[in-house]
Amino acid sequence: MDIESKKKLAADWFQTLRDQICDSFEGLEDTSSGPLSDRKPGRFERKSWDRTNQGDGAPGGGGVMSIMRGGRVFEKVGVNISTVFGTFSEEFAKNMPGATDDPRFFATGISLVAHMNSPKVPAVHMNTRFICTTKSWFGGGADLNAPLPNAEDTADFHTAFQESCDRHDPDYYPKFKKWCDEYFYIPHRKKARGEGGIFYDQLASGDWDADFAFTQDVGRTFNDIYPRLVARHMNDNWTSDEREQQLVYRGHYAEFNLAYDRGTTFGLKTGGNVEAILMSLPPEAKWP
Repeated sequence: MDIESKKKLAADWFQTLRDQICDSFEGLEDTSSGPLSDRKPGRFERKSWDRTNQGDGAPGGGGVMSIMRGGRVFEKVGVNISTVFGTFSEEFAKNMPGATDDPRFFATGISLVAHMNSPKVPAVHMNTRFICTTKSWFGGGADLNAPLPNAEDTADFHTAFQESCDRHDPDYYPKFKKWCDEYFYIPHRKKARGEGGIFYDQLASGDWDADFAFTQDVGRTFNDIYPRLVARHMNDNWTSDEREQQLVYRGHYAEFNLAYDRGTTFGLKTGGNVEAILMSLPPEAKWP
């Protein structure tokens, strides 16, 4: 399969996964009978964007933001897809495999962040992507971010991704779990951002089909386990003190995304859509 066919296949998959996840989340909104069930069920609103052409690199492409706000279950959730291309700056190219030989790039992927009304329902992050320079690779993962950690939820989330990894390579889960633990760490807080999950990057085993199959499995696993965790707690009541803990936790979440997250840096340095890039930030947070 030539590289252009691979690019299209990957981009089409991320769009399909977006549709499946949005359907799952809207289904949760429809079945909620919790504290905010008097609200209308939340629905995603989609907004397309085109990448602004800048400079000799003539960057192009764009994406679609799917955002739900003020739902019964989801306070704010974004499920964004994008396919962009252009030329890395000389400085940024030094950090990307294959880009020092030729700074042109192609990137397609899905990025999801969910912030929940209930502090008892864990927030979550998931993304998967396919990037091409003179080399090509997959990356992504998913991690749980609970303001009020629940041991059963954490165990079930990790078990789901361990089983997903094991279907492809028994070395994946311990490697990618460790990578997630190290990546999603807030140095100035000296603490992890959440309860972890898996994180992988520059996955290029030499078998493109196998790498793509694994990346698809990560997406399917997320769309299976996370809605089950949401359904487990979405109808529970919560207290004002628990909401306060949630808002303070969100402050730490925002600190990581703005100060350390590579995806934020990649988007901003490659002329991405600022609204889509900063979709990950919570709708409300506190710093005591």
